[in-house]
Amino acid sequence: MTTLIDLIKTRIATTGPLSVADYMTDCLMHPDHGYYATRDPLGAKGDFTTAPEISQMFGEMLGLCIAQAWLDQGAPSPFTLAELGPGRGTLMADILRATRAVPGFHAAADLHMVEASPVLRAAQTRALAPHTLTHHDTANTLPDGPLYLVANEFFDALPIRQFIREGEMWRERQVGLKDGALAFGLGTPAPVPALSHRLADTRDGDLVELCPAAAPVMGEIAARIQTHGGVALIIDYGDWHSLGDTLQALKDHAPARALDTPGEADLTAHVDFEALACAAAPLTPHLLTPQGVFLERLGITGRAQALATKLSGATLDSHIAAHRRLTHPDEMGTLFKVLGLTRADAPDLPGLTRNHQGANPA
Repeated sequence: MTTLIDLIKTRIATTGPLSVADYMTDCLMHPDHGYYATRDPLGAKGDFTTAPEISQMFGEMLGLCIAQAWLDQGAPSPFTLAELGPGRGTLMADILRATRAVPGFHAAADLHMVEASPVLRAAQTRALAPHTLTHHDTANTLPDGPLYLVANEFFDALPIRQFIREGEMWRERQVGLKDGALAFGLGTPAPVPALSHRLADTRDGDLVELCPAAAPVMGEIAARIQTHGGVALIIDYGDWHSLGDTLQALKDHAPARALDTPGEADLTAHVDFEALACAAAPLTPHLLTPQGVFLERLGITGRAQALATKLSGATLDSHIAAHRRLTHPDEMGTLFKVLGLTRADAPDLPGLTRNHQGANPA
């Protein structure tokens, strides 16, 4: 049986080395062998666990944040409630449960999910029943109108290109063949206009990553929010400024080598939030905030304490561990960041602070 690694090797032998972005695209989205196209990657039986799968409290806090932002912006009706890369639908299910007592919110909400995986689309439909939802392959087809959008661990899975500085030029990191095996190599030095601004803050040998797919997605979202109002909440791991090799593979909940098992491991990279904020102009970014700080401001500890009164034994221990994992600086609390985006005339978002001084929101 032909495997994905066989197909990739044949492609390289025929057309030459692949960019890291092309390699990631094949690994994640190949229609027959791609990681996301062929499986449910989440949970104990998958390769990784996201915040919504750790505890219902994560989605509840986000739901209350979105609902308050909706109220603060005049409770528009109807509005689009959307998620990018919704996984199994767990986050949106928790958002909907937390907001069901908000007067008018559910009646006004039109539910939309941007999801390419057929396996995960089916899981989302089951998780969100009896709510009616519309699936989209890309953000391009989201409806016009007020948009209240959340993206948790979406942008980290978008394919990246990697470049290493050499003088005033850049050499692209590529995936080729060495002794019949997949191996990283470098292209010839060339100018990269998209990285011209990085010549000021990098040195020879520094590696910088670009995510070409991120800007068009943010542009689509920003156009709707700027015209009709709304909010975008981006939660992911990364930082304000990209520098260094952050490509990573995860298989069976453990780190793996990115070139070893194409299509069988999740490939991700840290998110450059500065690039996202720039692509979302003219929306106003709030200060980039650690996930733990954001959740604490929204009241997650009070919610955890309330839930704990009904628990005991191993269930209580698991609940306490989940709260720690979401918020503690040594776990997800600092690694993951939250970027909020609104129109300039919108009120500040709950749990976040507007960047009123105009400096980098980090």
